[in-house]
Amino acid sequence: MKRTTFVLSVCLLLFFSIMNFCVSCNSQEKDIRRPAVAGQFYPASATDLRKQIQQFFQAAKLVSVPGRIVGMISPHAGYIYSGWVAAHGYRQLEGKKYETVIIIAPSHFETFSEISVYPRGGYETPLGVVFVDEEMAEKIAAQSSRIILSNKGHRQEHLIQREHAVEVQIPFLQMVLKDFKIVPIVMGNQSYENSQTLGNAIAKAAKGHNVLIVASSDLSHYHPYQEAVDIDSRLISYVEKFDFSGLAEAISKREVEACGGGPIVATMIAAEKLGAKKVKILNYANSGDTMGDKSRVVGYLSAVFYRQMEKNPKKKEVGIDLGLSKKDQEQLLEIAKKTIVCCVKGEPIPKFEVSSPKLLEKRGAFVTITKYGRLRGCIGSILPTKSLYQTVQEVAESAALHDPRFPPVRPDELEYLKVEISVLTVPQKIQSIDEIEVGKHGLIIRKGYSQGLLLPQVATDYGWDREEFLRATCRKAGLPTDAWKQPDTEIFVFSAEVFGEE
Repeated sequence: MKRTTFVLSVCLLLFFSIMNFCVSCNSQEKDIRRPAVAGQFYPASATDLRKQIQQFFQAAKLVSVPGRIVGMISPHAGYIYSGWVAAHGYRQLEGKKYETVIIIAPSHFETFSEISVYPRGGYETPLGVVFVDEEMAEKIAAQSSRIILSNKGHRQEHLIQREHAVEVQIPFLQMVLKDFKIVPIVMGNQSYENSQTLGNAIAKAAKGHNVLIVASSDLSHYHPYQEAVDIDSRLISYVEKFDFSGLAEAISKREVEACGGGPIVATMIAAEKLGAKKVKILNYANSGDTMGDKSRVVGYLSAVFYRQMEKNPKKKEVGIDLGLSKKDQEQLLEIAKKTIVCCVKGEPIPKFEVSSPKLLEKRGAFVTITKYGRLRGCIGSILPTKSLYQTVQEVAESAALHDPRFPPVRPDELEYLKVEISVLTVPQKIQSIDEIEVGKHGLIIRKGYSQGLLLPQVATDYGWDREEFLRATCRKAGLPTDAWKQPDTEIFVFSAEVFGEE
């Protein structure tokens, strides 16, 4: 009897465990927004979809954007109409890293007055599921009662036609970015007031985070070819001038057209508040260019908003002076550059004759490689185990070939690369965050087996304060952003002498 009771108890326990697991799975599955326009706006087959986007990228021109892309405008029509234009924007993101992409779209088929942020789960495409950054979604929604966490505008199982404007952006992102999350947003009411509210909310929530904001919008609809070009040219002129208030007024007066005018204005507002001051128009076309019928066309624009890189950064803006002479710096840059060229081309790395005592000192160092102002590789050695020039040589090769975030540098990229060197001091553990001096110190945060490091110039480049710098270093370590507050987390500071090619 006891044995029978025991077996029955075990069976019941297993049954309820399985049921709870299934309920959990079903709950999570319900939060995944299934593709609504796969097979209509873009191929339903993952293989065909990858092939089509790769063809768009091959045809799209890669241009120099001298800074960090914060926001972009991208069309959302069927790929055969607008995919080539969209590719001009997304190709600029190759080799870049964003933790979160905020996609803002209009509502085409559902009427509501709020700004709807998809709260949890993810969006699925034939290329897989991209999950929602729930923390960022909640932070954005918390800024205003006009912004709600809701499925409105995202899922319309009750409608014949379903929203596509967020969905069609995601496969392009999946092709160029890794390890990112999304915040899908649909604007029910695209008034200027709502655009301001959303732009300000995103800027406040995203400050100190590595985000990209995408405005999903087509331009004028169903005019003859030349008339459409004229209307769209007026809109583009507002974008080029970064005049979001003028653009909003022109849209309200029907002087220009954009089905996602609200998302464009909100993106411009947020991007400007996050430091973007420059605009680059990458491509404009309309359906008459892509499909041939010029009697009733739809306009498409690809543009980016970016934080401009300083042309002549002051060498002593960050870090400290470790006594390296100009000649020392020039020799280290020469060692790094020659090492990169030789290892990328598969040639033997030359032996360097070094006599400067400063270069023979044991030092840690990082070598950072950029291309068109974008990070292309960064590897370093923290502790002073080898002579400085040997450390630079080793980490230069690793930055070019072995940074796991990027593919190895190709020979055809060499002429476009710039090199920066950070010569490090030995890290020191601190007891209080009050010891951290932004602009002077880099950070190492360690908790258990997790560790993250950010160089001193990173905080300066992003305009972070002390706590933003701490949160960002926690993210780099793969830890919760408030892990620095926990008693078993170790915080180290170090400084660096930073110099590079102008």
